[in-house]
Amino acid sequence: MEEPLRLSEYDYELPPELIAQEPIEPRDAARLLVLDRHTGRIEHRIFREIGDYLQPGDLLVVNDSRVLPARLFGRRATGGQVELLLLQARSDGHWEALARPARRLRPGEVIAILPRESEHAQPAPATIVERLEEGRVLVQLPPEVLDALDRYGHMPLPPYIRRALRDPERYQTVYARELGSVAAPTAGLHFTPELLERLQRSGVGLARVTLHVGLGTFKPVQVEDARQHRMHAEWYHVPAETLAAIRSTREQGRRVVAVGTTSARTLESIPDRLDESGELTGWTDLYIVPGHRWRVVDALITNFHLPRSTLLLLVSSFAGRELIFRAYREAVERGYRFYSFGDAMLIL
Repeated sequence: MEEPLRLSEYDYELPPELIAQEPIEPRDAARLLVLDRHTGRIEHRIFREIGDYLQPGDLLVVNDSRVLPARLFGRRATGGQVELLLLQARSDGHWEALARPARRLRPGEVIAILPRESEHAQPAPATIVERLEEGRVLVQLPPEVLDALDRYGHMPLPPYIRRALRDPERYQTVYARELGSVAAPTAGLHFTPELLERLQRSGVGLARVTLHVGLGTFKPVQVEDARQHRMHAEWYHVPAETLAAIRSTREQGRRVVAVGTTSARTLESIPDRLDESGELTGWTDLYIVPGHRWRVVDALITNFHLPRSTLLLLVSSFAGRELIFRAYREAVERGYRFYSFGDAMLIL
């Protein structure tokens, strides 16, 4: 029987002023903490210098999922306000959504979905189909909302970001193209087209996967034994050319570098299928915690994560808890910016 994984050991204090409230300009001007998990060495650089640590033949694997304007605001017949965060579409056309206040909503109730202030569209009726667990509901959205989410939906920024985003594209990676996430794969926000082009000219490969970020990625851990937490499944796609690129990289003895925890989870979900010739699609509820045996990812680009989160557990699995916490302490001391719009870490 495995020993409990104590969530309280993955907590840390962060001064509120270090929570980044807006993205840095330009994207690749973010700071970069470079952590060597074998020697324990820590270096401090700028993200645009990341090529100094990548070698010809290394393969960057990015998540090209694009963020939905998935945050909807509505009004009940009583006048009460409702907020819906779309999570994923069901095969029957209904949407699974986080709702506030979920407990007050009843099946059959009709909500008036409000357009964005800058738009001239009329409120549109949405019907609550079913109440689910953990604050979720099934909702039937009218075509006028689904066909024009940009008129009704708002970018679903995390709750710790309190400033409005002037340019919604700054919460998208420059290579985002497959619409379906409710949160950005934020490690990739630091790349610019020019940086990617420069890396590729130097011989670094670039491959894509898609993992649509849903409740699994950001659902908080609420049990002290973190092993008892259960991940919600998220949909992924790995193109055949990405599988071929990974095989070639491994045959040459080069490194597979995951850009972000979502790319890492996708790759670690398919270690026994790398030799298949076709594309891979499916759902993954892989939960990576200390003790996980990493089989595909050799290096990881990531941001600085919330305390007591599945993402902090994942990076601690990759580099070891003590080393990660030493790096985090040094980042706090040096005033790094944390979380979604914050600075980056390269773990070698």
